[in-house]
Amino acid sequence: MSDLFSTYAKKEEDRLEGKQLEDVPVVRDYPKVFSKDLSSLPPARTVEFQIDLIPGAAPVARVPYRLAPSEMKELSEQLQELSEKGFIRPSSSPWGAPVLFVKKKDGSFRMCIYYRELNKLTVKNRYPLSRIDDLFDQLQGSNDILIYSKNEKEHKEHLKAVLELLKKGKLYAKFSKCEF
Repeated sequence: MSDLFSTYAKKEEDRLEGKQLEDVPVVRDYPKVFSKDLSSLPPARTVEFQIDLIPGAAPVARVPYRLAPSEMKELSEQLQELSEKGFIRPSSSPWGAPVLFVKKKDGSFRMCIYYRELNKLTVKNRYPLSRIDDLFDQLQGSNDILIYSKNEKEHKEHLKAVLELLKKGKLYAKFSKCEF
């Protein structure tokens, strides 16, 4: 039986220790795929998205949650960074949702927006497919790309093909989550 070669993304705590992009010959030609900092929005896509609301729904604005001074500082810093990168812009929308923070394993904070009230006013799409929430439940936590090959030569070709597709689609991967 031939060896099975694989490249896959792993949990953050199992990341490559001390390895740099330049240390992995197959991927060093794809630095844009493994960008350390997303400094701006990706290019515009040809697909347009729209969230339809229940006709006549009045805008919902919930009172912000109380935040500790340290959380207010974190909120200010994250909003400033997102604004500088062009990910967000000032708004005078009558809609509003509260913000809360969840501490990540590395000690930093993930900003979460509580959109439940808005979600109650969205038109639920009906599809002849499986229930979308069931599909999402199955995908929960799946952000891995698994590449299996019969031998090392074939594996390098497959890896290059995947990286080329990511590069062409201007999609990104996190190098620290990869194992080669």
